[in-house]
Amino acid sequence: MKIGIVVSEYNYDITTDMLQRAQEEAEFLGAEVFRVLKVPGTFDIPLGVKKLLQMKEIEGVVTLGAVIEGETDHDQIIMQNAARKIEDLSVEFGKPVSLGISGPGETRLQAEARIEKAKDAVESVVKMIKRVSSL
Repeated sequence: MKIGIVVSEYNYDITTDMLQRAQEEAEFLGAEVFRVLKVPGTFDIPLGVKKLLQMKEIEGVVTLGAVIEGETDHDQIIMQNAARKIEDLSVEFGKPVSLGISGPGETRLQAEARIEKAKDAVESVVKMIKRVSSL
C-alpha cells in the first residue's frame, strides 16, 4: 500500500521528529511512503493533501503538524479550519486522511510530548485503507 505524508515545516524541530516517527511506523506496518510533501504551515496542509489525493498511486494520506498556542486565538482558527478541510477532502476523494496534527492550545513542551502520536496517524491511515478497500 502506498501512502503520502503532508508535513508542516512550522515548528520544524517538532515536525521533523514527527515525520521520522511516521516513516518508521509506515515501514513497520508494511506501507510504502510514496511521497512526502513539506508545506510551510498547518494552514497549507489541505492543499498538499488534495494534490496527493489526486495521485492515482496514493491510497491514503497522513498529515503532520504542531499548532502551538500563542497570545491570540490564531491557533484555534488554524486548527479548526485545517481539520475541517482535511476531513472534507477525505470524503470527497474516498481515500483515508489522518489528522496527525497536535494542538491547538498546547505548549511547546506538550507538542514535544506528542511527537510519538505521529505513529498513530500512520496506523489510522493503514487501518482505514485496509477496511475501505475490502468493501
